[in-house]
Amino acid sequence: MKKVETEMDDELRPEYDLKKLKVRKLGPGRKRFGDVVRLEPDVAEVFPNADSVNEALRSLIRVSKDKPPNIRRTT
Repeated sequence: MKKVETEMDDELRPEYDLKKLKVRKLGPGRKRFGDVVRLEPDVAEVFPNADSVNEALRSLIRVSKDKPPNIRRTT
C-alpha cells in the first residue's frame, strides 16, 4: 500500500483558533487552583497520588475526633 501524501500549507487548521487563547500570567498575579502542599521526599514515597494522601489524612481526622484528648493533670 502506498501512503497518500496530502498537501499541507504552513498554516494552522481552522479548529486551532489562537485568538481565543488567553495569555498565561506569570508570578504572584497568576491564577491559583487551590492550595499546594509539598510533601517531604520520604513521605511522598509512601503515597502514590493525592487521593491516597487525602484518604490517609481523613482517616487520621476521624480517629482523632473519636478519641477524647489524653489530658494528664499534674498536681
